[in-house]
Amino acid sequence: MIKKLAPVFLIMLLIMACKEDVKPVVQPVEISPEEAAINKVKDSLYTAFIKAKENKKTREQIKADLKFKGYKTFDYVDEKSKDTILMQQYFVAFLKAGAIRGQNEEEAAALQQEHLDYLGKMYEMGHADISGPFGDDTALRGMTIYNVPNITTAERLANDDPMVKANRLIVEVHPWWAAKGFPLR
Repeated sequence: MIKKLAPVFLIMLLIMACKEDVKPVVQPVEISPEEAAINKVKDSLYTAFIKAKENKKTREQIKADLKFKGYKTFDYVDEKSKDTILMQQYFVAFLKAGAIRGQNEEEAAALQQEHLDYLGKMYEMGHADISGPFGDDTALRGMTIYNVPNITTAERLANDDPMVKANRLIVEVHPWWAAKGFPLR
């Protein structure tokens, strides 16, 4: 019986092996540019969420890393929630009107662009976290929060700003404590 079924089985295998795989043709679905943009953002957010989950450090790991890099920190226990919050020292550079503010419109615009480019570089390097001008027209023009280990570095970075070098702005730097990792509200 097995001798009779074996050739039939082999013939079936040969037929199945030679059979061409026919896959259904899938027509691409057209989506609007808005939908494509939304999908791109969703993909980016999903990727960021996954990476953040993978790279999530404990408060103690963050604290040890900051200490190793020379940052000052302390733990604060919230009375209501009893949560322990890691506080880090940052440095706020207040930008004030400097002695030389008589540049013509073209020179002032060029200095402003250099100033913005410099701040962009500070963000990219991780040295500045937030900055911006004040909304009133006083001698106090704006501020930048530097995320560096010491006031000497913050002062050096603030004084390297092209607006400060041109003496259109002067800086005053102060240490400032904030909860590490908390967003602005």
